[in-house]
Parts: sequence; structure tokens; C-alpha cells
Amino acid sequence: MSDDHYQTLGVPRTASADDIRKAYRELARKYHPDLHPDDASAKEKFKKVQTAFDVLNDPSKRELYDRYGSSFEGFAPGSGGGWRGGAGPFPSGQVPGGGEIDLESLFGGGGFAEMFGGGRKTRSRRRPAAAAGEDITAEMTIPFRLAIEGGSTDVRVDRGAAIETISVKIPQGLPDAAQLRLRGQGLPGSGGAAAGDLRLVVHVEPHPVYRREGDTLEIKIPVSLAEAIDGAKVDVPTPWGTIALKIPAGTSSGRKLRAQGMGVKHANGAAGDLIAEVQIMLPKTIEPPLAEAIRAASKADGNPRAQLRW
Repeated sequence: MSDDHYQTLGVPRTASADDIRKAYRELARKYHPDLHPDDASAKEKFKKVQTAFDVLNDPSKRELYDRYGSSFEGFAPGSGGGWRGGAGPFPSGQVPGGGEIDLESLFGGGGFAEMFGGGRKTRSRRRPAAAAGEDITAEMTIPFRLAIEGGSTDVRVDRGAAIETISVKIPQGLPDAAQLRLRGQGLPGSGGAAAGDLRLVVHVEPHPVYRREGDTLEIKIPVSLAEAIDGAKVDVPTPWGTIALKIPAGTSSGRKLRAQGMGVKHANGAAGDLIAEVQIMLPKTIEPPLAEAIRAASKADGNPRAQLRW
């Protein structure tokens, strides 16, 4: 029975190209023949590792292997894959499948020959090193309403060579100064490696009426003197529609009324509350009889600041 290439490299069938290359580098360092000149089992393991890598690192071969298994080579005209190299130890740098390994790169540089006491020099073709792209950071400012309701907007990103405009999805309930990470939107990689990420710092503009404290929305509600005395239902606009807020009779200025679940909402169903603080607005003109009646009523209640203490 043929070896399973994924098991040979110790990766799942869903492994990315980067995962496959990482696993190969680790196993190649572990079993390379130059590290085990008298160990036939290490040579055999290295052969299997290299063969597995030759197949899984090639997108077209990997697709055929996933579809047809070990018999995939019959569906790939011109594909080699046999074991190359004569009898005895591997020629330095030569590997199964006809590829070559840059030993300096494989073992992290620093002089491969020096690592083993100045042994024979390794001749190899140096492949361009693959390097993942760098992450970049950008900032943007969005309206208060967009942060609360969520949606999409555009942001201009400077990638050095050019300034590009990309679309960004804003999650519902995003707080001020939140950071979003956009995979693959950073600087491009080299040698086929993945691009870096974009770290986006999002600032939220203040609202002219509402104030946010965590998931709680706060608002000051002006009510007339008559509404405060007699009680009333007043309309209050919210991100989720206009609600009728009940003002109890005899409400004083500064009283806070709560509307549950009408604050900041999130996609997972969590929701904060809306807190409305009553502000009594006196009439611009108060007739003398009315003013006298108000003064008399106030005196009957006593000193409203009698409970204040230092």
C-alpha cells in the first residue's frame, strides 16, 4: 500500500501551502542524509518526505492526488516523481523527485559545512527565498450611525507603490478605536508567499444627541413643564425606530428612564439599554399668577437641597 503523503508530512488534507512547506522544512532538517550518513532508515524517511512534498507542493499534482490517490501519476502526462540518484549516499544537495535543496536555507544559514566540522561543500541552486508580505496599519473614521448599525464603507490604503480603495465591512456595534484585521490586504509576499494583513484602526465620530457608554446609549430628553407635572408619552428616535417613552406624572428634571434592549446591539443578539435623562424646559413666558403658584408649591416642598452634605 502506498504511503499517504499527508500522513508522511504530518498535516491534514486541508493544510495550506504554507503549512505543507513548514512541515517539509522541519522533517527535511530532521532526516536529511548528510546528518545521518550511516542511517539507512533516515535516508528512506527523507525519501518519503521529499516525494510527499514534490506532490503536495505542486497544486496540479496535489489536485490529481486528492482525486485519484497514489495512481494519480497515470493522469498527469509527463510527470516524473521517480527516485533519482544513484546508489550509495545522496549526492550533496540532490533529492528525490529531481529537485534540489539549498542546505544553507534549509538549516537556517550560518554555514552548513561549518555545522559539521567543515565537511564537503554543498553545491546547490539557490532558490529565491519566499517571504510573507508585511502587515500594514491604517486608520479611518466612520459615522456614529454606521458603527451602531453596521454596514460597508470604503477606505483608502497606502501600500507604498500605490494607494488603493478597498471595501470594509463594519460589524454591528463596533466601538470607538476598535481594530479590524483584514487577511491578505497588506503588502504582497515574495516567492509565492502570502500577502501580509491590514490592521485597520476605526475611529467613530461623535453623535450630536446620543452618547455611548459601552453598549448603553444615553440621551437627554427635553420635556415641557406640563408634561413633567401631568405625565406624558414622548417620541424618542433610536437606531431601531422611534419609541414612545412614558414620562411619569411629577417627574423631576434629571430623572433617568430606561428602555431595555434599545441600546447598542450586536450580531450575536446581545443588546444594551437606552437611558433617557429628563430635562424640564420652562416656558419662555410665565404669567405672574402662574409664577406665584409655582413659588408657593415649591415653598411647600421645603428646601430641595436639604440632604446635601460634605
